Amino acid sequence: MAPRSSPAIGGASAGGGGGGRVAVDLYPFLRVYEGGHIERLVRSTAAVAASHDDGTAAAAVRPATRDGVATRDVVVDEDTGASARLFLPGGGGGGRRRLPLVLYFHGGAFVTGSAFGRLFHRYAASLAARAGALVVSVEYRLAPEHPLPAAFADGWAALRWATSLADPWVARYADPMRLFLAGESAGATIAHNVAARAAGPDGDDIDIEGMALLQPCFWGARWLPSEEEAAAGRRDEPPMLAPGRLDALWPYVTGGAAGNDDPRIDPPAEDVSSLPCRRALVAVAEKDVLSERGRRYAAQLRGGGREVTLVESEGEDHCFHLYRPARPSAVELMDRVAQFISPASSCLQAEELQLHGRRRTLCHGNAAAAAATPSGAPRRQLVVSGGPTTAKLGRPKTKVCGGPACKAQTALCMGPRGMGKAQRHGFVGMGGPIKSGTNKYSVSSAALRVLC
Repeated sequence: MAPRSSPAIGGASAGGGGGGRVAVDLYPFLRVYEGGHIERLVRSTAAVAASHDDGTAAAAVRPATRDGVATRDVVVDEDTGASARLFLPGGGGGGRRRLPLVLYFHGGAFVTGSAFGRLFHRYAASLAARAGALVVSVEYRLAPEHPLPAAFADGWAALRWATSLADPWVARYADPMRLFLAGESAGATIAHNVAARAAGPDGDDIDIEGMALLQPCFWGARWLPSEEEAAAGRRDEPPMLAPGRLDALWPYVTGGAAGNDDPRIDPPAEDVSSLPCRRALVAVAEKDVLSERGRRYAAQLRGGGREVTLVESEGEDHCFHLYRPARPSAVELMDRVAQFISPASSCLQAEELQLHGRRRTLCHGNAAAAAATPSGAPRRQLVVSGGPTTAKLGRPKTKVCGGPACKAQTALCMGPRGMGKAQRHGFVGMGGPIKSGTNKYSVSSAALRVLC
């Protein structure tokens, strides 16, 4: 079965005025007219062809790339036709080193968008290249043709498909021990609900390292103070998403089966705190009407003992990073997500770990060097869990290093799993797994307890 096309691409319901009175107004995404016509307002739906489309490409040891990333479409559920696009950065794992595996769910208010469309193809390709990760961008079914929970079921099917390692690219290049769920807006909500299902008996064999949720779309039956302020017009400028329209979203995309008190869109704190991930990044935008709920979600995750990074983009509104990816705030957000997925892009000062000779610093990747001045002094502190980044190795704060050795894609990250991961999986470095006892970087037992 070939991957299906999204109804947002070239479908009869895409674009065009419907005439008559508007029955449901979900601007800027969709309008429904009394006669039943659906007008999808998001126009960024031109399809981008994958760089590979046959079985021989899937079996290639080093797939050819387009702009540094190879892409291929796959079916993740034969019964529903749910599909995905794989994004493999050039060179695959670079020898024996395997890549983080990221399941990415695009935004679009559950009613529009496509993994095959230019907007989300561009973002997923950039994420794969920046994070050095194998990205599985899920083409889930859209409402109203397929009311929720269809998208959640497709997300779960994609997770099961990815963790089965049945695909040759996933089996050859991905590290199943570094599994991440990611998405923005409605896609972040899907990622949350997929993780919530993994917390139950269905997910006993699934190990999720982290979640990266960008401007997540959570709502509720009662407005929070900032939402009341936006609804009353007491802001300098109106937000992109109006609270009144958000009130209509969830009942519509569930086919009238649920209201805004549904725990799938308004998850209780106890459900959030019990999600089966070790780390989380939550990004909010200052002008986004959803930002207060995003901050609350991050606090609930932290309350469950998770390592949480909260990223706030000043002066920005909902999903700004998709439409203007070259602006500094969007580049910074991409850097933060890449650093989160690949601790290869963070710098941690370790008392007993020597990488440079003149400086005791473990540095991972180019993003940290880009955030530093030529002298190696950081321009700003990274904010993690509401305060300065902390490495618990006898020093109070981390430093960002711009030295030449920092620019190498070294990787020595244990994460909160501690020594258990070392015993099962080894350490990942420039030349592949570093076995226990290897003295390549003079690593001490204390340094191995770094929380990446």
